[in-house]
Amino acid sequence: MRAHDLSAGGGVLARAHDVARAAARIHGLPDAEVTLINVSENATYRVDDPVTGRRSILRVHRLGYHSIPAILSELAWLEALREQEGIRTPRVLQAPDGSRVLTVPGAEPRECVMFELLPGAEPSLENPVPGFERLGALTARMHRHARRWSRPEWFTRFHWDYEAALGAGARWGRWQDGLGMEAEARAVLGRLDKELRERLHRFGRGPERYGLVHADLRSANLLVAGEGPPSVIDFDDCGFGWHLYDLAAAVSFIEHLPEVPELLDAWVRGYRTVLDLPAEDEAEIWTFVMFRRLLLVAWIGTHTGADIAVELGSGYTEGACELAERYLGGSLR
Repeated sequence: MRAHDLSAGGGVLARAHDVARAAARIHGLPDAEVTLINVSENATYRVDDPVTGRRSILRVHRLGYHSIPAILSELAWLEALREQEGIRTPRVLQAPDGSRVLTVPGAEPRECVMFELLPGAEPSLENPVPGFERLGALTARMHRHARRWSRPEWFTRFHWDYEAALGAGARWGRWQDGLGMEAEARAVLGRLDKELRERLHRFGRGPERYGLVHADLRSANLLVAGEGPPSVIDFDDCGFGWHLYDLAAAVSFIEHLPEVPELLDAWVRGYRTVLDLPAEDEAEIWTFVMFRRLLLVAWIGTHTGADIAVELGSGYTEGACELAERYLGGSLR
């Protein structure tokens, strides 16, 4: 897998910025100020209209990552969650021609989606346990909705199973190409990979364990305003995966912190207020935490321009090895 296009350099980002400005004009906002917020799979911008004072969020999609039907499928789920389950998700702001997904023409046409800007801020990590309990309950509501929802016939999203994450078709690249991948690290993480593959195969993909998930419910994709459940944003990675993958994603990049076991317990308590979580499923939570961690080692290796990848670097691989030794030794179960 080639390094993803939006982390490839300033020239690519400059073109994405031009696309964002063009998308704002097509949306009838010719004088809007377009400000880059972050770069991950996509480039996300805040759009400030000086005429109306309205602020919105514009997502410029990475080339070749999602088809238009896949993007429309994402938008269909976040709309259904809001309308049918009462979960706060951002509304899509259609272009003047009614398009929900706008294709900006050019030498490399790019898809863009404009969203409303929801109120709130990223959850604080100062006292995270109550927040994780609320997140567990919210996640269970999302899973419950996904199980009951009659998806449109054209609905299409990718999978987050072993093959898509770590196998021959690894979506974010090979973990073996992660930063700081010396021979010792490759050996430890190779043993981890083998153990994960075997345990996930035994765990299976029955409908009670595997279905439509958000796949990136970390704090960066939650907005808190008051004491209620958070709003959920950025469904770009939503797809079919294990329900416990949503828990693993919630501790992305902080898996090594000493308070994580307490956060996992809080999430489970919250989840069980809405849906059952059998003890045999709970026993595999760290399998999914390590599955996500190894996937993120690969992600950092192919997204070297992303801010968090620059911040974590090869130290994230080193930390993954330390966690892998503990997991393989049985102290993380």
